[in-house]
Amino acid sequence: MAVKITFLGAGSSVFVRNVLGDCMLHPELGDLVFSLYDIDPQRLEDSYLMLNAIKKHYKKNVVIEKYVNVENLPMALKDADFVICAVQIGGYEPCTVSDFEIPKKYGLRQTIADTLGAGGVFRALRTIPVMEMFGQTMEKYCPNAVFLNYVNPMAMITGYMQRYSNVRFVGLCHSVQKAVPDLFKDLGMEYDDRLQWKIAGINHMAWLLEITRDGVDLYPEIKRRSKEMGYPENDKVRHEIMHRFGYYVTESSEHNAEYMPYFIKDKYPEFIDRFHIPLDEYPRRCVKHIEDWEKMRGELIHTPDLTHETSKEYAALIINSIINNKPYKFGGNVLNTGLIPNLPSNACVEVPCMSDASGITPTYAGPLPEQLAALNRTNINVQLMTIEAARTRKRDAVYQAVMLDPHTAAELSMDQIVSMCDELFEAHRDWMPEYR
Repeated sequence: MAVKITFLGAGSSVFVRNVLGDCMLHPELGDLVFSLYDIDPQRLEDSYLMLNAIKKHYKKNVVIEKYVNVENLPMALKDADFVICAVQIGGYEPCTVSDFEIPKKYGLRQTIADTLGAGGVFRALRTIPVMEMFGQTMEKYCPNAVFLNYVNPMAMITGYMQRYSNVRFVGLCHSVQKAVPDLFKDLGMEYDDRLQWKIAGINHMAWLLEITRDGVDLYPEIKRRSKEMGYPENDKVRHEIMHRFGYYVTESSEHNAEYMPYFIKDKYPEFIDRFHIPLDEYPRRCVKHIEDWEKMRGELIHTPDLTHETSKEYAALIINSIINNKPYKFGGNVLNTGLIPNLPSNACVEVPCMSDASGITPTYAGPLPEQLAALNRTNINVQLMTIEAARTRKRDAVYQAVMLDPHTAAELSMDQIVSMCDELFEAHRDWMPEYR
């Protein structure tokens, strides 16, 4: 019987190519059905044509369906075995622009704003109702499907759905599998199959707890090179964190610069140059992606025999492991059921997970070094308060979530935070429920 994979947000054509292209090329995945869903008919059509071109080139037995708009969501999900989600609610305009421009009026500068801070909180509040709709539809039309979530803010959305839906839900991110290869490349160190490493923490702030080759601890060499060679130009924040707190963090420097109160500071504008912090980076990326897509579109949808190179994404490997009972280890975002004892039990944590025919099983990571757990808890505070706000639809809970953000609290007064949030509520009123 064919395996049905529903892709929610299938207008994300490049990501669709990576994930579903990987599934097509996987040697152990046989007959497949790709069910593509999006609210943008043109972007949906682009992805449909692109996947058909890949299918034609590799002569794969894949049925590709497409569904547009909410009324067709049940058909897109009906009898799905796996659901992959990569939606962006509100898009670049108007929502992402508002996430940056309104805080900027108050003197609060951001780099990515998709995980924490004012931008991350409001991104979660406009996304969670859509995820709830997906979850409720899945419970009715594909109750046994595994939901692979790629949507940020990962910990807020995944944490909410794992607590308040009955869907088999796991969050996946790119940063875990990229952290060590990127670190070694920057430091001129060899990356090979003899390396063993362990990563755990929370999404975008997980920690490289161990890194060895043939049983030899490589952290002393990593830190020596980092000091002697100088921090890599594109990664100064993470190297500073590593030397101050002892461990390397998974997500990029531009992300982590806004998760802590130490780097983006109005009183110390020289830090921006010192640590190469790219303020307003995410809007620039959005504009570039839009421009790049216009250039790439013709190649992707009009090349009759389109090829694909396997990506670094987890999804196809997880799907194969469950379908064919081939155990696979990956970094997943799951509820903290004692997995990291010195983080809150209701937090969403990122830990090694195993998948096979029985599903997805997170593994015990153990307590983090206390300084790392302390940094994680400052971010978890915001995540849990945002989840509470989404559950109760109370404005006060939203204010409190943003007040708890380390970077925001270091820069703004409570009155400023409330005023800023009120402006964000107004800017997002067409994209999120009423908050009383």
